[in-house]
Amino acid sequence: MSDSLKKFYVIAWVFGLIFYFLDYVIRSAPAVMLPQLSGHFNTNNLDLVWMIGTYYYTYSTCSLLAGIALDKFGGKKSLFAGTFILGIGALLFLVSSEFVGITGRLLQGAGCAFAFPGCVYLASKGFSSKSLATAIGFTQCLGMLGGASGQFLVGPWIESGMEIDTFWLWSGIFTVVTAFALYFVTPKENSEENSNDVSKKLGYFETYKIVFKNPQSWLCGIISGLLFAPTTVFAMTWAVAFLEKDKGFEFHNAAVASGMVAFGWVFGCPILGFITDKIGRRKPVLVAGALLMILSLLQMIVVPDLYDAKISMFILGLGSGAAMIPYSVIKETNPDFVKGSSTGAINFITFGVTTILNPVFSRFFGSTLGNTNAVSHFSNSLFFWIGGIVLAIFISFMLKETGEKRMEVEIK
Repeated sequence: MSDSLKKFYVIAWVFGLIFYFLDYVIRSAPAVMLPQLSGHFNTNNLDLVWMIGTYYYTYSTCSLLAGIALDKFGGKKSLFAGTFILGIGALLFLVSSEFVGITGRLLQGAGCAFAFPGCVYLASKGFSSKSLATAIGFTQCLGMLGGASGQFLVGPWIESGMEIDTFWLWSGIFTVVTAFALYFVTPKENSEENSNDVSKKLGYFETYKIVFKNPQSWLCGIISGLLFAPTTVFAMTWAVAFLEKDKGFEFHNAAVASGMVAFGWVFGCPILGFITDKIGRRKPVLVAGALLMILSLLQMIVVPDLYDAKISMFILGLGSGAAMIPYSVIKETNPDFVKGSSTGAINFITFGVTTILNPVFSRFFGSTLGNTNAVSHFSNSLFFWIGGIVLAIFISFMLKETGEKRMEVEIK
């Protein structure tokens, strides 16, 4: 691929970052408007959280479709379709109907499934392998900045009296506009390039057979899912309610504290991605990030007054940036011609783990919120996530090292 074409892919990647930013704004915003959404859809909080969680049903399954679409049709059509679907899903939240709300949330998940694989696809074509992990980390950085904005900015807006309809209207409009912008800036992959691409010659699910037959792909997805769930299920869905009920926080302080997890990702993803590229190792940085998550959760349990909860949640987010490292590993343990499918596969497994853990956590901890001893309830809920992180560390020892330094040793 020529250098000039690579530059166009980098430009397209920048617009993809806008899509991914909006993905996280829309994904995280419901956490700071639960009472308003309950009234809007005429439902209780537990049913509303289930409705919000349906996002992950379509997100995980459509990640597979996103991978196929990217490998078969390229980034231009795939990213347009994903962004447009997300915009329609956001606009459906304007309708005061639980059925329409569920439909909208399912469409939001389906559209967002194209965001990260699409950005990684564009980055893999625009950046060299030496800087790919850094680019992926920066991609997730922008996404989590969107997640932080969905709580830091939207929370105070709602608190100051902004109607939730206003948020969903402008979110939908801006996302649809971004869809058309992506369509016009993303390079069209010519037929000559496609004819030399092995993935184009394979059947629609042949690329996934290659990825899923590789045990390393499953290990990457499970590890990432276990490290990612504390942010998606706890920080972006339940944290505000838990901090209010169990810790006695005011709404504003609870929203700011929960948003600090996403803010921690803003720094953690690119920093950890840079470190793993710099030292040429994946696994040590992965384990270090997981250990930092455990320490931050233990601090909130054992010595909660050591420093402000905002700092604790920030450190949690900083460490959980390690969840993006398996996204580099899975691409390095699978053939180059399944770039899109490998990212789609890890998204499917990662958020499949989230889809399983969300109702489990809701059943055992969310449903008992406010009905039991607040201190023990909060501690036990954090031990739930610590257990998952410990499991992720154990599984990481079965992961093959794919960093450049390891590859250099093998060549020698």
